[in-house]
Amino acid sequence: MPATTLPFVPHYVPAPKTNEPLEYADLPIIDLSKADTPEGRMALAQEVRQAMTAHGFFYVINHGYTQAETDRMFDIADIPFSMVSDDEKRAYDSRVKQTGSYQGYKLRQYWHIDAGVRDQIEHYNINRDVNRKEHPKALLPFLPEIDRFARFNHFNVLHPILRLLALGLELPEETFVNQHNFSAEGETWVRMMKYYPRSEEEERKTRSVWLKGHTDFGSITILWSQPVAALQMQSSDGKWRWIKHIDNALVINAGDVMEFLSGGFYKATIHRVVQPPEHQCGYPRLGLFYFAMPDDDMRLLPHVESPMLQKCGVKRRFEDADAPLMETWRKGRASAYGQTKLQKKDDKVEEEVITGIVVKHFN
Repeated sequence: MPATTLPFVPHYVPAPKTNEPLEYADLPIIDLSKADTPEGRMALAQEVRQAMTAHGFFYVINHGYTQAETDRMFDIADIPFSMVSDDEKRAYDSRVKQTGSYQGYKLRQYWHIDAGVRDQIEHYNINRDVNRKEHPKALLPFLPEIDRFARFNHFNVLHPILRLLALGLELPEETFVNQHNFSAEGETWVRMMKYYPRSEEEERKTRSVWLKGHTDFGSITILWSQPVAALQMQSSDGKWRWIKHIDNALVINAGDVMEFLSGGFYKATIHRVVQPPEHQCGYPRLGLFYFAMPDDDMRLLPHVESPMLQKCGVKRRFEDADAPLMETWRKGRASAYGQTKLQKKDDKVEEEVITGIVVKHFN
């Protein structure tokens, strides 16, 4: 059978890796290939439970995508930014504030960062069902590959991780998987994201913060590691530490929804994006993500049947009677982010209330 010829795409050349002696977070590395057997899953579940309760971040290796396949997806990820005109981008603007949906473009300078400075970040979001909406012409030849990538993230990465998280709570393996159905109504998406270099004045006014400390509002975020050092996590001692790039690795973190569903056992991880080291400052930062969320009709209640939660106790951010539907929560968070006036609590924390739930931002 003849090999399939893939459509041509210009090769995206990222910034060179940094050799700066940055203070990196010491994160666990999870070998996902070990999840193929029940014994391997039980052993990994202990590692993931420790990672998610101690750090909230971990790396995944041996996930099944080759380096060449990953490189190809980064080439495709640059298409919405380098091969689509500004006019066409505006035609596919997601109008997040009005729709509560990120499907399509989030254009530059939409979010307020700090001190009157707006963001220099562009991203294009494609629902896991790549045919749900129309796309810019330049992306159309690549939809089969993006579809394969979405399915790979969902079934080969997300679902195995959800099984490990369920086992860590001593729940049936499929507990969280059954809440993340590929064909259900919802907004799990592939995100292609590009940070552009900023002016010296913008860096000064924002104290070199590109995206304030925050938690993701979904359940699990899958980040495909790239070489521009900019992502930091807030460690348990309150200190910001860098996330190190590992070739062809994934960086996994929990979001608010996983905190809700796990009764506070797995904490949503506070992280931010800052100016890269000096020798990388002139380069754009191209990111590739899979943001996972449960089905829209799921009510975000904790799994109090968990033997682990019954031993440790449930830590609620809202009463069960006030638990929002996933659709309500995601629309509220998406519409408000970077658009609402935050209430300053002290020099480090600002707050807003979404569907009755206090959401914190860390400056």
